Parts: sequence; C-alpha cells; structure tokens
Amino acid sequence: MASDPASRTRHLRVHHDHGHVVLELRGEIDLLAAVEITSLLDSATSGPAPQVVIDLRSVEFFDCSGLRLLYRARRRVLDRGGRLHLVCTHPLTLRVLQVTGLDRVLPPSVSLEEALNSPRTTSDSR
Repeated sequence: MASDPASRTRHLRVHHDHGHVVLELRGEIDLLAAVEITSLLDSATSGPAPQVVIDLRSVEFFDCSGLRLLYRARRRVLDRGGRLHLVCTHPLTLRVLQVTGLDRVLPPSVSLEEALNSPRTTSDSR
C-alpha cells in the first residue's frame, strides 16, 4: 500500500493497513530523527481510539530518543482509548526494549501480519 508523500520522511513512512496506521521507522533513530518523526507520530495518534502499529524492523540504530518516541506514542494512544502494537526483530533493539522494560508493556511482534492480527496490545498500566 503506497503512502502519501506528505507522510514520508527519511526515517519514517506512514501507511494504512487493515484499519491501522502503520509507522515504519528506518535507519538510525536518534535525536535528529526523533525531531523529524514527532509531528507525524502525533498526527497518527491524535484521533479518537487510534489503531497504530510501529514497525521497527528497518531500524539500524535505536537510542533513548527512539524510546521516548515509543513512550510518547503509547501515552497518546492510551489517553485516546486506542491500541498500539510494536513490530521488532533486530536483536540490539529488542535488547534495549528488554533492558528498559518497555517490552513488558508493549510486547513486540515479529511481523506486521502478527501485529495487525494480535489481540495483544499495549498495557493500560502506566
């Protein structure tokens, strides 16, 4: 499914799939990338009951700026009664999620299909 050019940056492509907004992050997610991504993330999580998938499979580097993006998305989705799913397969990124405990409140799926079909979602515990 193609994305609108306005919903694409060097580090993010936004598209829709099965009623979900899919945020496909890629490359190095650092402070500069986070600044570029934040407005699109906020747009994707702004409506009532947003259904969002964040796909990290094409991420090569992920630091605390990326973690802040995930926590921001999670908070915004929960505040609006929505559902947030995460896709992640990169061992180093998975390790960051495990060390920080984010994997417990936002369990990663191994594929987009799994995330779209999963009843598992972000936890209501903050």
